[in-house]
Amino acid sequence: MTSKSATAKSGTVPLVRALSKLGLASRTQTQEWIEAGRLAVNGRVSRDPKLAVVPERDQFTLDGVLLQQGERSCIVLHKPRGYVTTRSDEKGRKTVFDLLPESLQQLHGVGRLDMQTSGLLLMTNDTRLSSFLTEPVNAIPREYVVSVDGKVSEATLKKLVDGVQDDGEVLRASKVEVRKLSGRESHLFVTLHEGKNRELRRLFKAVGHEVNKLKRIAFGPFVLGELESGKYRELTVEEWHSLTALMGPTAHKGSR
Repeated sequence: MTSKSATAKSGTVPLVRALSKLGLASRTQTQEWIEAGRLAVNGRVSRDPKLAVVPERDQFTLDGVLLQQGERSCIVLHKPRGYVTTRSDEKGRKTVFDLLPESLQQLHGVGRLDMQTSGLLLMTNDTRLSSFLTEPVNAIPREYVVSVDGKVSEATLKKLVDGVQDDGEVLRASKVEVRKLSGRESHLFVTLHEGKNRELRRLFKAVGHEVNKLKRIAFGPFVLGELESGKYRELTVEEWHSLTALMGPTAHKGSR
């Protein structure tokens, strides 16, 4: 058995973590490549996610093409409804990668939007950035426009912020603003500071309202703005500056 200290001295990590450490792919993406037999280490295909490798020394190829560290890339994509955020889908559904050129196929999504949710999806090859933005302790705000059936009462608005129990978890909104109320449908701006699975849909269902439409319009310093559905854009200079302020001076600045 290899001790933790021996592993640390040798600089080895499991293959499933190696590309993440190099900023080349997320662990989830790496796992998918390993299972599909697409990833090779020093010329040999490996299907063992626990294979010990040295990220800075070993060579990794995907479908025979060498994976190399390059300039950090980050884009804002306006995800349409009906698309999933995984790289491939066993049910044959459309994925967000169908919307991207070959040069951006190695990016990964920062947090996921379910198939029926549209809006801002940040995509990057910088795993440090994605980890920072999704780590609950950093409380990065996510803002949504939500349409639900029925008229949301003042008491319910309070419940949304105070929090409700659902499947052993406390779900709550950080902020709720009314956009429109009617007997048939209510439209609200809702801000969250965590990214729990299907959190808003579960939260509104718990207080008696089904979500009809859900769209993310902001995530931290990133704003969807007028970006058309299905289109993407590079980060602005101002957004990179905002990232630096959030993450500190070691935040990467760069784009493809």
